[in-house]
Amino acid sequence: MPVALVILLLDITLVYHASRTGRLQPWAFIILMIPGIGALAYILVELVPEMLSGPGAQQARRRVANRLDPEKLYRELSDRLNATDTIANRAALAAECLKIGRFEEAEQHYDHILKLPLGGEPVYALGKANAEFGLNRPDLAIATLEDLQERWPDFQSAEGHLLYARALAEAGRPDEALEEFHAVSAYFPGAEARVRYGLLLKLMGRTPEAKVVFTELLIQMKRAPKYLREAQAEWLAIAEKQLSG
Repeated sequence: MPVALVILLLDITLVYHASRTGRLQPWAFIILMIPGIGALAYILVELVPEMLSGPGAQQARRRVANRLDPEKLYRELSDRLNATDTIANRAALAAECLKIGRFEEAEQHYDHILKLPLGGEPVYALGKANAEFGLNRPDLAIATLEDLQERWPDFQSAEGHLLYARALAEAGRPDEALEEFHAVSAYFPGAEARVRYGLLLKLMGRTPEAKVVFTELLIQMKRAPKYLREAQAEWLAIAEKQLSG
């Protein structure tokens, strides 16, 4: 039997399987438009993890699937919101919009939630500030975060504090940003806050201080568990580059 015919039959079989198991989109397009390779991807991403059924295999499947179709979850959450418009469903969609860079839509969802009788929660104001920052509107993000702090003075968020520092820097207020970076670096989980603090110090011409920040971070992370170093690999690489550069 010719190889081309075998591939065609395999593609048809897998498209049929995808349609029967609710995976038609985007797999039908991938399988048919990339003969052979598309079928192999479907087998590796969908069928093999399904047969193994282990949590590690499932996580790998989700990572690959997200690369192939990064808006799959967005569509699912959009459909869920269209079917049942609740704060929980809208908040889940807004959070996914932030992840995939749909900042304008995220801002609209958070605005809608905050106007609802039960939507007055600081976490939604923080989401709105993230969307504003993503839209390159640091001044609006600062205003939203300051309003959040005024309305909910007991609300604590390392993520929100870091966002506030970043927004100040982007808004051309480096001295204030430096103060906030220094404060959030003391308790922010992970290396991002300290790396951003060091980068701003260096940008402001305070290179010796920046080197101290990077050096202390790297020394501390050398003593950390391997899984933690791997999770912070991106930021640690930046710190190492700043010291060697």
